[in-house]
Amino acid sequence: MKKNYQGTEEKSKRKFEVLGKRELLVQVPLPMVEVWEELQAQVEQLTGQAGLRIIGAILENEVTRRVGPPHHPGSAAGAVRWGRQPGYVIFSGQKVAVRRPRVRTRDGQEVELDSYARLQHDGRRQRAVREGIVAGLTSRNYRRAVQSVVEGYGIEKSSVSREFVAASAAQLKELCEKKLSDLDLAAILIDGIHLGKQVLVVALGIEISGKKQVLGLWQGATENTTVVKELLEDLVARGLDAERRYLFVIDGAKALRAGIERVFGERAEVQRCQIHKRRNVKEHLPKSAQGDTDRRIRNAYAMTEYAAAKAELEKIFRQLERINPSAARSLEEGLEETLTVHRLGVGWLLRRTLASTNPIESCLSTVERVARNVKRWREGEHALRWTATGLLEAQKKFRRVKGFRELELLHRRMNPSLTQQAQVA
Repeated sequence: MKKNYQGTEEKSKRKFEVLGKRELLVQVPLPMVEVWEELQAQVEQLTGQAGLRIIGAILENEVTRRVGPPHHPGSAAGAVRWGRQPGYVIFSGQKVAVRRPRVRTRDGQEVELDSYARLQHDGRRQRAVREGIVAGLTSRNYRRAVQSVVEGYGIEKSSVSREFVAASAAQLKELCEKKLSDLDLAAILIDGIHLGKQVLVVALGIEISGKKQVLGLWQGATENTTVVKELLEDLVARGLDAERRYLFVIDGAKALRAGIERVFGERAEVQRCQIHKRRNVKEHLPKSAQGDTDRRIRNAYAMTEYAAAKAELEKIFRQLERINPSAARSLEEGLEETLTVHRLGVGWLLRRTLASTNPIESCLSTVERVARNVKRWREGEHALRWTATGLLEAQKKFRRVKGFRELELLHRRMNPSLTQQAQVA
């Protein structure tokens, strides 16, 4: 049966607009799209010119408020107009030239215009530069990536570099001055990242609520005990409770362990990364024995009970002594501290998070991605600024750790005296 689609086609071309209580039929012909494509550039340019007119009106409004209308200065005003001179404002992500008005006191002193100063220091430009470079743009290619509705300047390599230095320095200051007294932490993860010939040691905290927080970083030549000690002392100075017991998760480096002990002493509960332990043992074995040994160690760490897991690992150690003494000694070194989460009775879901340094290594991988375009690392705050930028970029995507509901129980087991004091209060 033949169907008539003509009526349907006519209806599809119709659009209705309600004006008051009347419904008007508005027809939009197809050529309008082509007209818009041709006029879009002119419309955008017109929009940019309108924005500059608004900026000019803002500056003129402040001058009128301070001095009075043109050619009719207020008798009580203590300042007069003093012509115009070339200047610039930040507009559409770049510097745009303007003719700024000048004002002087009757004694000849220059009067700074508040609106002009604010229009010159738009924080959005620094944020735009930071976001662009974090996303992978280089300062050399930034100009090509900026699409503006007005002709401007200030997006060359040197200008973009200065803007990023200012933006990253502000982020470094924010991170290093962050107060920690309000954070209710249960665990602290510590690890280092190599940038050029420098090492940045980073601390990541996990709150009882399950939220992760970047706590701080410290710069050094190696992951030595002094660097870790000074990092932890800085955290204490910013509000971290040194009398409270925390679970410290590290990769097994002796310098990290010694630094924690110097600041927190016997109060620290240390969990060595189980993944690093398995990796270290494998490196001592021939390929033919690596798979089976790693599987057995992994199964031992997957056990729920502390005693059973320890007994299985000791059995593997005795067997390795006969096969490869070096692998056996690697397994034995710090073995007890790889089972801290088992000894504390942490549930399997949370144990998967706290038994390794994966959470902080994920942050450090973001730092490496953000800084991938840096070809030469300089001295001073260069590495610190880039690391802070990468850490705060990673923090934007933080989610609660798996098994976070067990963190409260872990805190009570590590700090029974604090729990009793809270109940009494």
